[in-house]
Amino acid sequence: MRVVIMGCGRVGSSLAARLSTEGHDVTVLDVRADAFRRLPSNFNGKKHIGNGIDQDVLARIGVGDADAFIAVTQGDNRNVLATQVAKHIFGVPRTLCRIYDPIREEMYRELGLETISPTVMGANVLHGLLSEAPPAGEEA
Repeated sequence: MRVVIMGCGRVGSSLAARLSTEGHDVTVLDVRADAFRRLPSNFNGKKHIGNGIDQDVLARIGVGDADAFIAVTQGDNRNVLATQVAKHIFGVPRTLCRIYDPIREEMYRELGLETISPTVMGANVLHGLLSEAPPAGEEA
């Protein structure tokens, strides 16, 4: 599978490393060259400096040939815009978008974007843990 990941922070670099190890063709895009330091030394994918909301940049890295585009920068607006461009202009079949703001995440999901909100996921996990009985030997 050919995957383009926009954002080489903790999540983007971890996902890129994992997909690369699994044998996928991975391209990582970030606006800062120093972000690529998070990738492991054995990363065999491609690294490009550029902004994923710039159609010329996306064309240059071949996003139209990708099977998936994943936007995981710190900016909700950039993630949404880049995902929409990849999906609607370049026709990428699978686009995933991280959105921190739960209200906006829900709205964009209802508009047809495949989204994830770490805020909602984290709250759900913590709620689930709180609802469980404490481990044996520990007081509630």
